[in-house]
Amino acid sequence: MNNSVREHQAVQAVAKAVLVELGPTLSADDTEQTIAVRATEMMAKRGIDETWYYACPAFVLLGSRSCLSISGRDYKPGGESVGIFNLVTVDLSPMKDGVWGDCARSFVIEHGTYAQSPVDAAFRRGMEVERLLHEAVRSFVKPKTSFDELFEFANEEIHRHGFENLDFMGNVGHSIESTRNARRYIERSNKELLGDIAFFTFEPHIRQRGGSWGFKHENIYYFNGENRAVEL
Repeated sequence: MNNSVREHQAVQAVAKAVLVELGPTLSADDTEQTIAVRATEMMAKRGIDETWYYACPAFVLLGSRSCLSISGRDYKPGGESVGIFNLVTVDLSPMKDGVWGDCARSFVIEHGTYAQSPVDAAFRRGMEVERLLHEAVRSFVKPKTSFDELFEFANEEIHRHGFENLDFMGNVGHSIESTRNARRYIERSNKELLGDIAFFTFEPHIRQRGGSWGFKHENIYYFNGENRAVEL
């Protein structure tokens, strides 16, 4: 494992740990505002108090806004309460010494508390499809896979499962860089190869056709010595 992988892995590990810790703390009285503050404080306690994503270390959407797709440049956390039945998505963008992390998860709220194993069928299906999409992408991509090929494959898989892509730019991920403007997106007509970058995200933001909930699950991937996509 090279130094770049270790550095990025360390930052990404903080994001993952915060999201694991965050879920059980969610309550009916929470709002996007309180969740964003808590997640940011959790990262700071682990030594990360910078973000690469505008001024948005924790991008939180819930309820009627879970299907909303906007840039972090325009995002302001809302005041809608979680309540007893809801979906909360949290996307963390930590940075330490110029090294990025990027990780998102969806949290189901049933009976006013975090439900690790949801009862509601729509919630179960959304979480399962996110898992299946990541599994399919790991099997599909190779270093010579283009961004465009991954875009087409991922969207075909999303549609095959009866879901739609909610991303406002239509993409399903981007390269991990050292500046925001250098990001390359997994989008139509981008013929660059995944193997030509060090790390890329896969972050489908999806809704079941006719459904009400926007699910997110984001990981960073890189190719190991056997040219297999590995989660950072």
